[in-house]
Amino acid sequence: MPGVKKTTTRQMTSGPIIKQILLFSIPLMLGNVFQMAYNTVDSIVVGNFVGTQALAAVGSTTMIVNMLVFFFNGFSVGACVVIGQYFGARDMENLHRAVETTMAMTFIFCFAFTGIGVLGVKPMLRFMSVPEDVFEDATTYLRIYFFGLSGLLIYNMGSGILRAVGDTTRPLYFLVLTSVLNIILDLLFVIVFHLGIAGVAYATIIAQAVSAVLTLLLLTRTRDIYQLVWKDLSIDGSLLRRIFALGLPAGIQSVITAFSNVFVQSYINYFGSACMAGWSCYNKLDSFIMLPLQSFALAATTFASQNIGAKQIKRADQGTKMTILLSLGVTGAIALVIYIFAGPAIGLFSKDDAVVRFGIMFIRANTIFLLANCVNHVLAGALRGRGDSRGPMIIMLSSFVVIRQIYLFVVTHYIANTEVLVGFGYPVGWMSCCILELSYYYIFHVRKHRQKAAA
Repeated sequence: MPGVKKTTTRQMTSGPIIKQILLFSIPLMLGNVFQMAYNTVDSIVVGNFVGTQALAAVGSTTMIVNMLVFFFNGFSVGACVVIGQYFGARDMENLHRAVETTMAMTFIFCFAFTGIGVLGVKPMLRFMSVPEDVFEDATTYLRIYFFGLSGLLIYNMGSGILRAVGDTTRPLYFLVLTSVLNIILDLLFVIVFHLGIAGVAYATIIAQAVSAVLTLLLLTRTRDIYQLVWKDLSIDGSLLRRIFALGLPAGIQSVITAFSNVFVQSYINYFGSACMAGWSCYNKLDSFIMLPLQSFALAATTFASQNIGAKQIKRADQGTKMTILLSLGVTGAIALVIYIFAGPAIGLFSKDDAVVRFGIMFIRANTIFLLANCVNHVLAGALRGRGDSRGPMIIMLSSFVVIRQIYLFVVTHYIANTEVLVGFGYPVGWMSCCILELSYYYIFHVRKHRQKAAA
């Protein structure tokens, strides 16, 4: 195990809860903003300097990339819960073994996902019924993106390890640097070199590769407890099984949800490239609104995992409640601003009147309902931090897949096949999940804990 010098970690098992959550979440939130800037800048540059079809092509690829990335992120969640629990328990030997196992598996995933992505591009686009005027651009963008996917996976896992031990600051520095690099390369490749949609793809994978290299250098050169030692790089079977037991349900849920959203995208594709581009713009803005609640969800996971590792269950419960309230406040404020200024926000991506009209329509119909997702994601994060991944998986699959697909089938076949009703499939899933997850958390965790304490 590596020697330990001055630590850059954060213990979340003592001190004011709100302060701990905010100190963890704010750098993570800012980092997520910069990470989201990768694809958002791609869309802005493409929409303004290439054209509507190219913008639709970038938007239509999002769900395909997400299916692989979300599965990997499930594995990352499992790894970070295990590392966080060992950190909370101060079990440094197992923490070190978990880091080596996690990174060894990450390199295997990089190789496998690159091959799957590159070879499966055209079949996946055909499956999504991507229109012919968008198909070639989408194929070009995806193939280049998948060739550079390893950078994204390595950065995500490395930053996940840092988050598990409470360090969200240095991943933020890396993202600021590489996001600026991505913007510069986008403009250079598209405006100066006239590479079109291929240019924004190259810019993205180069920037992601830089963030991966920086993260690996940090993990290998640090003398802190999470140091990655190349000669120790190996897979511990028992730890890997534990990581998969915690992470696989989250990965499966994310992949199936993303796969379900491919069907939503295919419903949207029916209405043509202008609607597709408007839906793409809405999704970019929707993703920005989601950033605070995703950051708070990760805070809930780390807070719960460290406190469960330290056997402080009551503090873990208090942290979950406070994190939900913080998430509701911050997310609600951002959602309200985007709702009011929907027109100028969509106008950043496209000046096409039809695209702007569709984008505003989707924002006004769906945005406020994102508040339900504050409860969904923070509770799911807290449950995973406790070691319960199956409950959130079942609930989210039931809501985001089964209920959402039933809704879409019914409204398009028996009510009215309109753009706004198809787009409202997202809020239907969010609200269903909120009701189910609150009930599950109270019945199987809060009430159970109270009964145990009373006994």
